[in-house]
Amino acid sequence: MEIFNLDLSRIPSLLGYQPGAPMIFSSGLFFFLFILFVLIYIPLRKYAYARIFYVTLFSLYFYYKSSGIWFLLLMFTASSDFCIGRLLSLSSNNLERKLLVALSLCVNLGMLGYFKYTNFLCQAFTGLGVEIGQIFGIEQLQKLSYQPMDIFLPVGISFFTFQSLSYIIDIYRGRIQSLKRWIDYVFYVSFFPQLVAGPIVRARDFIPQIYKTPSVSKAEFGEGLFLIVCGLFKKAVISDYISLNFVDRIFDAPLLYTGVENLLGIYGYALQIYCDFSGYSDMAIGIALLLGFRFNINFDSPYQSATITEFWRRWHISLSSWLKDYLYISLGGNRKGKVRTYLNLLITMLLGGLWHGASVRFLIWGAIHGISLAVHKFVMGRFSSFKQSGELMNPLRRVIGVLITFHVVCFGWIFFRADSMQRVGEMLTQIATNFHPEVFLQFLSGYKVVSFMMITGYLMHFMPRKAEMKMQLAVTKSPLVIQALILIIAVFIVFQVKSAGVQPFIYFQF
Repeated sequence: MEIFNLDLSRIPSLLGYQPGAPMIFSSGLFFFLFILFVLIYIPLRKYAYARIFYVTLFSLYFYYKSSGIWFLLLMFTASSDFCIGRLLSLSSNNLERKLLVALSLCVNLGMLGYFKYTNFLCQAFTGLGVEIGQIFGIEQLQKLSYQPMDIFLPVGISFFTFQSLSYIIDIYRGRIQSLKRWIDYVFYVSFFPQLVAGPIVRARDFIPQIYKTPSVSKAEFGEGLFLIVCGLFKKAVISDYISLNFVDRIFDAPLLYTGVENLLGIYGYALQIYCDFSGYSDMAIGIALLLGFRFNINFDSPYQSATITEFWRRWHISLSSWLKDYLYISLGGNRKGKVRTYLNLLITMLLGGLWHGASVRFLIWGAIHGISLAVHKFVMGRFSSFKQSGELMNPLRRVIGVLITFHVVCFGWIFFRADSMQRVGEMLTQIATNFHPEVFLQFLSGYKVVSFMMITGYLMHFMPRKAEMKMQLAVTKSPLVIQALILIIAVFIVFQVKSAGVQPFIYFQF
C-alpha cells in the first residue's frame, strides 16, 4: 500500500531493529522520529516524572534500533550500578564500600571483557601455547588452534560502561550522592544523544539537570542548531565522502598507490575520523541543548595543538579526562616520582588503546601516545623554555610544534585505521621508498571533489575561534524562519551527498 509514494508496508521493518542499519543522527528516520518525539516532549517538560519516563522510553528504543535485544544489557548495567550505588550510600564500613566498588568493576569490566576481548585473549593464549610447545617440543601444544567465536558487540558498550563506572567511583569518593529512583538512573545512563558514541557524561554534571524544568533560550536554540548543522556537514558531507571515495581505497590496497597518495590517505583519515567523531559530538551536544540539557565540549580543534599533551586536552575530552581522573590518578599520577609518572602515562594510554579495540594495533597506537606524553613531560622537566604552552609559546615554535604534533598523531592513525600490521608495513614502505611527489598534481586533478573536501575540512578545523563564534552568533541572532531555512539547506546538502553512501559513525564500534 502506497500513499504519497510512501510504502506503508515498510514501516514495521523501518521501526524494527535492522542489524545492518543502526539508527544514526544523520539519517532521515531519526530526523522524522525526533520531530515526533519533540512534539510530545514539549508539553511534558513541566511534569518531571512523566518527562523522565518518556525520554527514558525513547532512549531505550533508540538503543534498540542500534543493538536489538541487547538493550536489555544496558538496562542490566543501569540496574546493577543503581543498586550498588544505593548500597554504597548506606554503608559506612570501608571494607564493604571497597567490595561494592570492586563488584561494580567486575560487572562492568566483565561485560566489556566478554564482548570486546574474548576472542583477542583466547587467540593470544593459543598463540602463546603454540610458542611454548615449539620451544619445549610439546606436540599437543603445537597443535593448538582457536576458531574465533561470533560474539555480537553491542553499540557503545564502552561508553555506557565507563559512564556507569564513573557514577559508582564518584559516590565512593564522596563527590556525589546516590540517586534514590531507579528510573532517574536509567535516564542518566541511557539518555539518547550521548548513548552510543559519547561524550562520556559525568553524573555530577548531568544529574542535577534531570530535575530542572527544561528551558531553551533563543541563544541556546541558535547554538544547538548551529552545532547540529556543523555536525551534519562534518559527518555526512566531508567524512563520508572522503572515506568512500579516497581513504578506504588507500587503506584497502596501499601497494596500488604511490607514497604521496598513501601519505595523503593518512591525512585524509586524520580529517575523516575528526569530522566523523567531532561531528557526532556536535550533533549530540546540539540535540541535548535543544532538549534543555548541556554537555561539556568534547573536541576543541585538536590538530591546532602544539604538543601531544595539548592534543589530549583537546581530543575526545570526555574520554581523556575520564582516563586521567579514574585511571592515571588512581595509578598514582605524578605523585610517586618521575619514573613512575612516565610509567603511569604509558599504562594509561596502553589501556586507552585497548579500550578502542582488541588488537595489537590499538596497543601500539596507545604506546605511541603514551611514550610521546612521557617524552614531552620529560622535556618540560629538563628545559624550562618548553614549559610555555598555548598563546604563551613563541609563534614560530608553536607552528613547528603543531606540525610535529600533527604528524605524530597521523603516524598513530595508521595503526588505528589499518586492518592488519601487513597493511601498516605496506603503507610505510610506499611512503619511504616509492614516494613520487610529482603525482601530487595528478591527485589534485584526478580527485577534484576529494581535494576540495579535504581543503575545506582542514580550513574549517584551523579557523580561528573568534570567526567560529561570529558564525554561531549570526545563526543565533537570525529570525526563526532563517534558522529553519539553514537547517533545510543543510539537510538538502546531506541528502545530495548521500548518493555516495552514509556510513555508521566510526566510534559505534567502540
